[in-house]
Amino acid sequence: MQIKCVITDDEPVARKGLRGYIGKIDFLTLVGECEDAIQLNTLLKTQPVDLIFLDIEMPEMTGLELLSNLTKPPKVIIISAYEQYALSGYEFDVVDYLLKPVSFDRFLKSVNRVHDLMQKEQKEGDDYIFVKSDKQLKKILFKDILFIQSMENYVIIHTLTSKEIVYTTLKQIQQSLSYTTFLQVHRSYIVNMNQIKAIDGNQLNINGHKIPIARNLREDVLNTILNNRLITRT
Repeated sequence: MQIKCVITDDEPVARKGLRGYIGKIDFLTLVGECEDAIQLNTLLKTQPVDLIFLDIEMPEMTGLELLSNLTKPPKVIIISAYEQYALSGYEFDVVDYLLKPVSFDRFLKSVNRVHDLMQKEQKEGDDYIFVKSDKQLKKILFKDILFIQSMENYVIIHTLTSKEIVYTTLKQIQQSLSYTTFLQVHRSYIVNMNQIKAIDGNQLNINGHKIPIARNLREDVLNTILNNRLITRT
C-alpha cells in the first residue's frame, strides 16, 4: 500500500526534516509541500491525498481552521511546537499529534499507525468470520463482537445480539481476527477495542460486562487501548 502524503508547514527547516523522514519510509509517497493552509486547500482540490502532515500556527489561516472547513479530510498528523492545541486537534479526529522537534522513532510510530488504519479500512468488506455454532455455520461481523471468552476447549463469542458457543481455542480464533481491533487482555478474554465503554481499575466495561485485565498485561493493554485512538491510537 502506498500512502500519498503532503507536508504543510510555514517553516522551511521543518519541511526539510519531514521530507527526509518521509524518504526513509517505503510506503510513503510525497506528492506536495505547502507553506500555508491556503496552499494546502488549493492542492486538495486537484491532488489525491491520503495523509497530511499539518502545522497549526501559520499565516492567514491556522491548520485547525482549515480542518474545520474540510468536509472529508484525509488522514491528518499534526506536527506543532505548541502542546496546548492537542485537545482541539483530536476533536477533528486527527490520527496523531506530534510535538516539535519530532524524533524519527516517534514519526515512524505515527505513520505506522496510519498504515494500519488504512489497511483496516481497505479490508472492511472482509471483516467477518464464519463459525460453527449450534450445528450451523454462522457469519459473525467483527463490529458486532463485544468480547470472546475462553471455556477450556470452547469459546463463547459475545455479540451485540447473541452468544455463540464454538468448539475451538482462544488462540485459534485469535488468528482469524483483525489485529488492529481485537486485543487479548487476559488468558481467558479477547476484547473488541471499539466496544470498550470505560476502564475501571483492572476491568474493562464492555456493554455492561466487566472484563478483567490480567495484572501482567495491564501496562501493555492500557497503552495499546489509549494509543489506538479507538478510545483514543500517544
